[in-house]
Formats: sequence, structure tokens, C-alpha cells
Amino acid sequence: MISLHIHVDTASDKWKRAFPKMKRKIEQATAAAFVAAKRPAGFSGRNFEIAVVLTDDKTIKDLNHTYRGKKEATNVLSFPQFDVKKFRKTQLKDFPADDVIPLGDVVVAWQTVKRECKEQKKDLEDHVIHLVVHGTLHILGYDHMKAKEAKTMESLECDILESLGYPDPYHEPVLETRRS
Repeated sequence: MISLHIHVDTASDKWKRAFPKMKRKIEQATAAAFVAAKRPAGFSGRNFEIAVVLTDDKTIKDLNHTYRGKKEATNVLSFPQFDVKKFRKTQLKDFPADDVIPLGDVVVAWQTVKRECKEQKKDLEDHVIHLVVHGTLHILGYDHMKAKEAKTMESLECDILESLGYPDPYHEPVLETRRS
């Protein structure tokens, strides 16, 4: 059995009242993405952790510049601890059996997300949950650099969001009222 610990860090006060039950909904979205993603067989019987950091544009801009060479803010960044696609069970040998193994961090920027919601007429909760699912899938080895990968990742994102009661972010341009 696999165990997942999810740590939500509200590094920016702007996130504190973003939407009702935000922390719980982010944890649910992260867990749903973890379960839906294909994980290596060697993951069974281990304890893992994913951190979701809710921050501001200044912080994500600095991270984007440092790690991706881009000098602008972005909505979400993912920092996997190891390459799940190239995973080997021996990579876990350094972690005692009962230790929690960090899979990575998902970092979301407040101002960029708010601006995108306004520009794209998206509900804040819908957009944040989509970005958390998207970022979690990156940590678990999914990418969208090639058309086939993008189609696979987008389809999985939509399936996960639908299972959680959220609209398709790629084909649902109308702002919906979210229930609490």
C-alpha cells in the first residue's frame, strides 16, 4: 500500500482566503492526481510526500529565473525530486522503509493566477485546482512538450478534474459558480 502525505504551505498571505476549504480541496486534488497517475511498481509499500507552496509572483519569478532561465512570473512550477520516468527501485534504498520520501514541490503564484482568472473568465478555485493537478502530474513524470505527451497529460488532467467535480479547463471557457 502506498501512503501520500500532502503539505500545503501558504507562503503568501494573499492565499489565506482564496476560496472556502482551500487547503482540503488542494490536498484532495493532489491525492487524486497521485492516484490517477501511473506510478512505478517500486512505489508500493512506501510513504511519499508532495508539497504545494502557495506563493506570490516575486517568488515564482525568482524560481523561474533560477531554474528555467526565464525572467517572468508563471502560474505554476513543479520541482520533482527525481525523474519518475527513469525510476529505479534502487533509488529508494537511501530512504529507510518507514521514512517519508519527498516526491517534489508544486509552486503556485497568486498574482498570475488571479490575472489569468480575470483574463480567461475562469473561477479561481477551478483554476487553482487545475494548476495543482497539472503540477502534481509533472512531479509524477508527465509532460506536454511533445504533442502525444500533451494529449495524454491533458486527458488525464480532465479525467481527474471531472472525478473531483471540476470543469474541463481546456474546453470550458464560461465562468461557473463554485459550490462550497
